[in-house]
Amino acid sequence: MSDSLTPAQIVAELDRYIVGQDRAKRAVAVALRNRWRRQSLPGELRDEVAPKNIIMIGPTGVGKTEIARRLARLAQAPFLKVEASKYTEIGYVGRDVESMIRDLTELAVNMVKAEMAKTVQEKAEQHAEERLLDLLLPRRAGEPFPSERTLEPVAPDASFEATREKLRGHLRGGKLDERLVELETQQQAMPMVEIFSGQGMEEMGINLKDMLSNMLPTRTRRRRLRVVEARRHLIQEETQKLIDVEEAVSQAIRRVENSGIIFLDELDKVAGREGTHGPDVSREGVQRDLLPIVEGSTVTTKYGMVRTDHILFIAAGAFHVAKPSDLIPELQGRFPIRVELDPLTKPDFVRILTEPRAALIRQYVELLKTERVDVTFTPDAIEAIAEIAMTVNSHTENIGARRLYTVMEKLLEEISFAAPDMPGKEVTIDAGYVQARLADIMKDEDLSRYIL
Repeated sequence: MSDSLTPAQIVAELDRYIVGQDRAKRAVAVALRNRWRRQSLPGELRDEVAPKNIIMIGPTGVGKTEIARRLARLAQAPFLKVEASKYTEIGYVGRDVESMIRDLTELAVNMVKAEMAKTVQEKAEQHAEERLLDLLLPRRAGEPFPSERTLEPVAPDASFEATREKLRGHLRGGKLDERLVELETQQQAMPMVEIFSGQGMEEMGINLKDMLSNMLPTRTRRRRLRVVEARRHLIQEETQKLIDVEEAVSQAIRRVENSGIIFLDELDKVAGREGTHGPDVSREGVQRDLLPIVEGSTVTTKYGMVRTDHILFIAAGAFHVAKPSDLIPELQGRFPIRVELDPLTKPDFVRILTEPRAALIRQYVELLKTERVDVTFTPDAIEAIAEIAMTVNSHTENIGARRLYTVMEKLLEEISFAAPDMPGKEVTIDAGYVQARLADIMKDEDLSRYIL
């Protein structure tokens, strides 16, 4: 985790990608800083400090998911986004809620292995190079070195090491990249059987594929590969050998337990305690299943036991119909921080189009630049795009900033289609162009509902 970042610096970093929503940014920045503060406490107090989980309330497309995702990336923490509505009462339909912890642990293990792979990259490349040289120049006692194996003639009395070093130079210089070598690869002899597991299988925490892979023999297969492909394959093999899997798992579990973040989307879909029949029968059941995970429990994963006491949960929902107060009291108590996100205005849309590091206008300009088409947007064009997005959102379903994708795609549809046939062309998009492309759709409200 980036220990040195203060809440103000975290907010400044989030500002580079997300427009507005200062209250939500401040709340998550404090929550992240509290992670570091907790790690600095004495041992007996550290376990007592629980994370202050957050509920973000706001319509779709205002930045809830993006705030949580960018926060996790900033913290270099294991991050998982799940939808509360896919967890329903066991035996009814849906998934077991504990699967979110298993998925988060799997992500953390892969994250730690990737970090370890970077640290052993150099050594893995060295080992791969030696194995490649063994394939290119096998040592056979009493056999002269055939000159056709190397790019330059080698004297019959040349020493093995001298020849090997000459070959190493050719290999590093890329002169042998197209030469073919035979490589032995190992494959798991997996039977062609598809296993359909019931609801109970997830609870058991059994990974059948892993069990079978330990029981079944491996099959060796010889493949002819170009040197450049063989090098990649050998580097991967050597990297896997150099990684300490037990240490990676141990680090991953610690990281999940102390800095894991779960973004629980659509919490409002399971809010409500009315005693109705039909699909809604599972709403309170989902909340009661979520409660022990959020409250703090121990979950069995294939990597070992994982405690959820200090995982940070950031929940989100539009809460148009239901309210946070419709959640069961126990779950409400586990989300003490409530943050309301603001609906997006026209000035916000203008900023979203132009300000963030990966602003939408810049994305389209760079995409078309790959076809050698230079597109320029004038300020009045950006204002017009923002105005249209606002109007469509107000007349149809409000999907927030995602509406800009719809408008931009329709606006640039013709240019994107013809771009490969007009290299070197310069296109200026002004307010007149925007109106010409989108005015007819805007006038016909029924058509705009379908297209925009």
